[in-house]
Amino acid sequence: MNDLQQNRVQKVVIVGGGTAGWMTAAALSRYLHKDYCSITLVESEQIGTVGVGEATIPAIHDFNQKLRIDEQDFMRKTNATFKLGIEFENWAREGESYIHPFGHFGQDMNGVGFHHYWNKLRQRGDPTPYDHYCLAHVAAKLGKFKHPVKDPASVYSSYFYAFHFDSSLYAKYLRNFSENQGVVRKEGKIVDTCLRAEDGFIDSVKLDNNETISGDLFIDCSGFRGLLIEGALETGYEEWTKWLPCNRAVAIPSENTDTPRPYTRAIAQSAGWQWQIPLQNRTGNGHVYCSDYINDDSAEKILSANLPGMALSDPRILKFVTGKRKRTWNKNCIAIGLSGGFLEPLESTSIYLIQAAIMKLLECFPDQNCKPALLKEFNAYMDDKFIQVRDFLIFHYKANQREDSEFWKYCQNMDVPDSLAYKMRLFHERGHVAYKQSDLFVEANWVSIFHGQHLIPQKYDPRVECLQTKHIAERLGQMKSVILKAADSLPSHADTIAQYCAASTAPSGS
Repeated sequence: MNDLQQNRVQKVVIVGGGTAGWMTAAALSRYLHKDYCSITLVESEQIGTVGVGEATIPAIHDFNQKLRIDEQDFMRKTNATFKLGIEFENWAREGESYIHPFGHFGQDMNGVGFHHYWNKLRQRGDPTPYDHYCLAHVAAKLGKFKHPVKDPASVYSSYFYAFHFDSSLYAKYLRNFSENQGVVRKEGKIVDTCLRAEDGFIDSVKLDNNETISGDLFIDCSGFRGLLIEGALETGYEEWTKWLPCNRAVAIPSENTDTPRPYTRAIAQSAGWQWQIPLQNRTGNGHVYCSDYINDDSAEKILSANLPGMALSDPRILKFVTGKRKRTWNKNCIAIGLSGGFLEPLESTSIYLIQAAIMKLLECFPDQNCKPALLKEFNAYMDDKFIQVRDFLIFHYKANQREDSEFWKYCQNMDVPDSLAYKMRLFHERGHVAYKQSDLFVEANWVSIFHGQHLIPQKYDPRVECLQTKHIAERLGQMKSVILKAADSLPSHADTIAQYCAASTAPSGS
């Protein structure tokens, strides 16, 4: 046996199930042949999962496609609905709302971004809201959905979509997939972790039934506890509560009282916000809040008073600290999911961060030595992803103009990271968005929330003056007309679900 074969990772141990654990197991078993290495997942039925990650962003398609998952089958078995964006209600000002949609706004002209032309007309008195130029937004508000087309010349190619689904059913779906690929599931609760004396790497974990499971590479999907990454390796945690002060959530599923909307709702409350996620069989509800400004009982009462239907279970309170591990890969342990960090579900990024870590792990898959250069590359990548999401979330809080509570006043006045302050200043002064093509949130995303929160540029790109104002007005009028006509022609979201992916499962409160 040569050195390459001798040093290869032969045993992968995943600690924890849930969405993170089974997504990891599914991807590794898809790309690592079972003759190359064994994959064991340890989970305990006694330990519940958080289960709030029911809303996703369009990046989920890439993960499912890599696993060759059939979309219709997956949607039927997870009570899934389609998602065209997120509506933010009362965030900028009470009584106002806007949607961050999954789609393009208008069309660029003469090499200049569309929002600059919109801004010129706005300054000259045109009252048309920016989001009327986005098909995803208009279709979402009309309750319409059909799959986008691939022809870039068609307006029906100008939007994307994601899903709302039951995360516990998604984990179950991926468990079945993984076990069919050779993953071995072990039932048990970990009571001890054994480290190697010579280098501090994890050698094995011990279960409550005295079984010992050894491994070469350990994936920590144990949730907030960080059983391996923190409990055994004491990696440390970088806290971001000064920018994202919410630290609790109470969740209650409820009955559907209407046809599911093709978008998530994020409704600002006095000390946080409430989510509504429409599935085929129920609505997921939660209230994210800061315990410095409201107690648990009051937060629960606010959520219970704003349920769209009858509650299907008792309230469940979750406690968290926003931030991330100082290193998400330490020695031979990679933290994926909540064990690696937590950023509240305001923009439905939790599952994306799981996905990003899994795919980067596959790209940087090590041998038993876990060379420092690989760890450095992985950690830098994940640090960047967390910071991208962090800054995007912070802006929603910072840019509010509410005066009704101390919580929102604190958010208005708080200092923000230099990276976000620069983005805000650059856009306000000139309408320019600073981003990299590899970023999760690109120009259309930032412009959408900038405008939604009333950060409007003082100036537009001077190249806009290359086109006459009359011509710009005509072009934008045509765009608006085409988008409205296209949205009207779409089938309803309910009809598309009924014909494409109607679930066979009975309604439940799971």
